[in-house]
Amino acid sequence: MATQVVMPKLSPTMEEGQLARWLKNEGDKVSVGEPLAEVDTDKATMEAQALTTGVLRKILVQAGETVPLGQVIAIIGEPDEDISALLAQAESGAAGAENKQRIEEKVTSGQDGAQAELAQVVPGGERTQATIKGQPLKGDVGGQGEAETGRAEAADKAAAPAPQADAGTSGNGQRGGGRMIVSPLAARMAAEAGINLQTLAGSGPGGRIVKRDIEDAIKAGQQQPAAQTQARPAEARAPQPAQPYQQPAVTGASPYRDEPVSTMRATIARRLTSSIGPVPHFFLTTEIEMDKVAELRREINEFDKENKVSVNDIIIKVAAVALVRHPQVNASFQDKVVRYYERADIGVAVAIDEGLITPVVRGADGKSIGQISREVRALAERARARKLQPDEYTGATFSISNLGMLGIDEFTAVINPPEAAILAVGAMQPKPVVRDGQIVVRQLMRVTMSCDHRVIDGATGAKFLQTFKQLLENPMLLVL
Repeated sequence: MATQVVMPKLSPTMEEGQLARWLKNEGDKVSVGEPLAEVDTDKATMEAQALTTGVLRKILVQAGETVPLGQVIAIIGEPDEDISALLAQAESGAAGAENKQRIEEKVTSGQDGAQAELAQVVPGGERTQATIKGQPLKGDVGGQGEAETGRAEAADKAAAPAPQADAGTSGNGQRGGGRMIVSPLAARMAAEAGINLQTLAGSGPGGRIVKRDIEDAIKAGQQQPAAQTQARPAEARAPQPAQPYQQPAVTGASPYRDEPVSTMRATIARRLTSSIGPVPHFFLTTEIEMDKVAELRREINEFDKENKVSVNDIIIKVAAVALVRHPQVNASFQDKVVRYYERADIGVAVAIDEGLITPVVRGADGKSIGQISREVRALAERARARKLQPDEYTGATFSISNLGMLGIDEFTAVINPPEAAILAVGAMQPKPVVRDGQIVVRQLMRVTMSCDHRVIDGATGAKFLQTFKQLLENPMLLVL
């Protein structure tokens, strides 16, 4: 019996997924549990697996496209099975989702009659699973004739030969609707190299412009001037009299390009919007002498030259110990209750190509600095390869963001809900200070803690930072 394959929920915070590439082609046999496609979620690249055995009859979402959870992306069935009914359901479901999105945008902008129009599509103005299950929407939005047209078109498509994976894609990486399909890494490389993406033909799935396309364009740009110089006659290469420099005229608005928002960047934007507005932030800053930490790090690395620790590893350990001593900070606001955690699970912010992700060191208060160092390195490597599992980047009780290695002296970080605090760590720098009436040089570091005032009061946060500062300035206290 033919079944629909829908965009699966591959992480707790995932609301939509970008289909990176299909691992199977139309006509391929698939088995239960076999990977069908790679999906870019908000935090990692995951595999969508087949939930039934059969033949991949139809691919409905091409590589590079982003669709919401539950939308039908493919159909699996027997080789000669009639799938026209399932195709019609998938088409009507997609059309219904577009109608809801259009009307919800009208509601958001406050247009007259939008609420009533939304109620016709979704009773009570709430989202349902009707379109996810492939059922046509009720009500007159879009018209009954439009739904019938969608079914007829789907039946026609089912009767026609199956298109290739890159059907509807032009040679320069654009689909029929004019939307360019380009990977985030390729877009960044093109921007850095000054390459116009409109001039490139994508070699990835569905005509997607990928990293190798940018690398080829860069090589071609480097070789072309040399070839032109070689072809010029000797007299043309003779020195020419210098011409006075003329500043090119700059008029009008700056040229620009629009690039699709990656799933990760969209999720970051959505989560930060839900944090900085609803969460009442306040900030506490202190300065810490780091000379003894630097000496401790040097001694540890001399003892074990193969597994070197960083200052950040020591900061993670100290923060975890301080959290256990101040459980009011190791907490989160849960609407009607404040949840206090018994273990310090530290989220460590890691910058990757497409944004920021916070792998979690579980039970950092009970681990040695060496254990934390090895775990952070392994998590960071998997994060940059987008191979983290959801349980490795969710459920932190406190987060640390360190920009000191990039030369940032001091900054404030945005809380990652539902956590109640995040610590922003600046650079460790030698500065003159007065000690016992003498001017001496000390390694100083400034940290700023962002606090959720619904959970943490000013005095509570200050006491936590006092303990954090005391432990860093006297790391031998960690053994007590």
